[in-house]
Amino acid sequence: MKPPITVFLSGDVMTGRGIDQALPFPGDPRLYEPSMKSAVGYVELAERVSGGIPRPVQFDYIWGDALEELRREQPQARIINLETAVTHSLTPWEDKEIHYRMSPENIPCLTAAGIDCCVLANNHTMDWGPSGLLETLDTLDRTGIRHAGAGRNLREARAPAILAAEAGSRLLVFALGSLSSGIPSEWSAGEDRPGLNILEEYAGDAVRSLAREIGGIRREGDVVVVSIHWGANWGYGIPLAQQKLARRLIDEAEVAVIHGHSSHHVKAIEVYRERLILYGCGDLLNDYEGIQGYEAFRGDLGLMYFADLEPFSGRLVGLRLVPMQMRRFRLTRASAADTEWLGEILNREGKRFHTRVSQSGAGSLRLHWA
Repeated sequence: MKPPITVFLSGDVMTGRGIDQALPFPGDPRLYEPSMKSAVGYVELAERVSGGIPRPVQFDYIWGDALEELRREQPQARIINLETAVTHSLTPWEDKEIHYRMSPENIPCLTAAGIDCCVLANNHTMDWGPSGLLETLDTLDRTGIRHAGAGRNLREARAPAILAAEAGSRLLVFALGSLSSGIPSEWSAGEDRPGLNILEEYAGDAVRSLAREIGGIRREGDVVVVSIHWGANWGYGIPLAQQKLARRLIDEAEVAVIHGHSSHHVKAIEVYRERLILYGCGDLLNDYEGIQGYEAFRGDLGLMYFADLEPFSGRLVGLRLVPMQMRRFRLTRASAADTEWLGEILNREGKRFHTRVSQSGAGSLRLHWA
């Protein structure tokens, strides 16, 4: 029996703004937000709450304890939702209040964790306009990090990232952005226009269209991941439309994993026909320390998702969840109390899907499903 393919998945990785200012090559700190005019202010907020940040930090600093978990698991693929533009562009998108930007010279903060694929179909990739998106794509390409969900034209935005996996399989990562997450409709890619792969822009039935696209690329043995940026930032509700979309992608397009994100906190997990559906992975890295509001959702806590998938079929064999906390812009292992709290949330929200978690070794959680 062939060993499973282990895939690391995370929700939002927001290395722009305050985190960019703490890294070795901070970009222009100017912001255009109602209450903050410099990205340095977010560093100062975090220091006020958690203590001093040794600026500049090394590129691997932000990953902290997560690096040991990645070394332990040795996943064949490492996939994140990169929720920031990687650019020196000085022209923000006018109709947005929040703009995330990381200096291209700080891209080693992603290679420090061995990231293989960045999902870009989200509501911050084009914060600095088309030129900011193009520089983001160029930077990732030069670095050798694959990307999905955005491109120099519609064909490129819809193309999957193709990752090699063991046992003769490939991972095909398709990425979609939904307008429900706050993505401006103007960000949609066109035949000759850079932009994102917007779910609502598919003509007719989006699932059937995507199934045809997947079928045209899939080879025998390929395992398909569809990453979707959808829904609001806060709240545990799962819209029926999301559940129907996820299940149809599994039924009609034979997708192995639905990698959902946008919520700033973890949400329910479903296993449908032995395929994994993550409705909201929560943030993994952000610069939110010191920002008040929504404390009840514990946005400082995140999860590293390690999914073991059966080669060729993509069936879920196991899912290990590693709780992390963001402190001083660095990932640290969550305390026993915080791990228990996350477990209770996942069990409460997973009841409707007949999923639950239990404590596992080294302070992690393991998913169980009916």
